[in-house]
Amino acid sequence: MTAAPAAPHGRFAPSPSGPLHLGSVVTAVASWLEARRHGGRWSVRIEDIDTQRARAGAADAILRELERLGLHWDGPVLYQHTRLDAYRAALAALARTDAVYACSCSRRDAGAGPYPGTCRARGLAWQPGRALRLHVPATVLEVPDRLQGKYRQDLGRECGDFVLWRADGDPAYHLAVVVDDAWQAITDIVRGADLLDSTPRQVFLQTCLGLPTPTYCHLPLVLDDDGRKLSKQTADTALAAAPAGAVLATALEFLGHPVPPSLRGAQPPVLLAWALEHWSLLRVAAASRRVCLAGPGAPG
Repeated sequence: MTAAPAAPHGRFAPSPSGPLHLGSVVTAVASWLEARRHGGRWSVRIEDIDTQRARAGAADAILRELERLGLHWDGPVLYQHTRLDAYRAALAALARTDAVYACSCSRRDAGAGPYPGTCRARGLAWQPGRALRLHVPATVLEVPDRLQGKYRQDLGRECGDFVLWRADGDPAYHLAVVVDDAWQAITDIVRGADLLDSTPRQVFLQTCLGLPTPTYCHLPLVLDDDGRKLSKQTADTALAAAPAGAVLATALEFLGHPVPPSLRGAQPPVLLAWALEHWSLLRVAAASRRVCLAGPGAPG
């Protein structure tokens, strides 16, 4: 008898560099709906290992906003700063394969393109101020994406040897996210398309560490009036000022699920119940992206 497939487990993993902006809310809503629509779990992870970008109080503000929007999560919130031992263990496992080496190159030395492997054969000792890189051989990866189709990347030519542990002493994003996704048993990752080109590196790391590969779905980005990706540093103030229903309705419209007139002004539980009933990635793919966040006095 064939066992039933396990329920999906999605996650939302913001960095605490500022309050949520509309692009972050779109990602949270889509990942929550995709997990809940299929009877799955949804976790929140605060990716706070980048100590230079983390802002005091930002993590709590993010969690309060998720609760205000009705996006409740399962289990405790995972904070990456509590997982340093796990990242060190994964780094040690990679080092045992002789695929890791110390690098003394500055950002200027490394250049803007793929890292050329300058320090690969230098045999440098790892010490403060030096990064650790993973040697990436000639490898072409093709990653299926549920919205973007097949994404193909030549890791050696387009990426080069990438950093696993930063020169400032913090673990790098790619190592931490791969280790945590496996530890949390994440099966379905829904995130912004700005991370699409990072995915082959993460799949390569999963293979190197013998970890499972989740499914990926990269959403269209919410852009500002100048065509730039929103960030926590440039986000407008309309999000915090708008009613929760207006924020959700705007996110759903961007995702191809415009709220019917009869639900304008509804509270988050009602809007999310409607969205769960109608949720489809096909509608996300076909959506028009021109939306406007309603202000405090507008119907939500």
